[in-house]
Amino acid sequence: MDQLVLESAKSYNEYLSKLPGGCKKIADLLREDSLVEAFKLIITFSEGVEWLSRMNQLLNENGVDISLNIEKIHEFLEEVNNGLEIQDYIIVADMFEFEIEPFFRNCEFIKGV
Repeated sequence: MDQLVLESAKSYNEYLSKLPGGCKKIADLLREDSLVEAFKLIITFSEGVEWLSRMNQLLNENGVDISLNIEKIHEFLEEVNNGLEIQDYIIVADMFEFEIEPFFRNCEFIKGV
């Protein structure tokens, strides 16, 4: 594995390891009515999972086997957006805690980095 691919794989693993905690934090903030902070984290989360999706594709193209379900991530983003549009913050919090957090907690890390 060349150096750039190795560094990218490490960054991928580091970010993936932070997602479950971030999901829980978003859920907690929504339930506490700390909406401004929650919305900022949701934006960061959305940008981050888009980066993760791009990295997944690039790493796969460079011979790193990753089985991240990108379609499921996009479904989550759509559901979150729908919940935010109708201002149902409890359902959005529940999605982050009971669907999205377990999804990322159970994702496999890239081995050998």
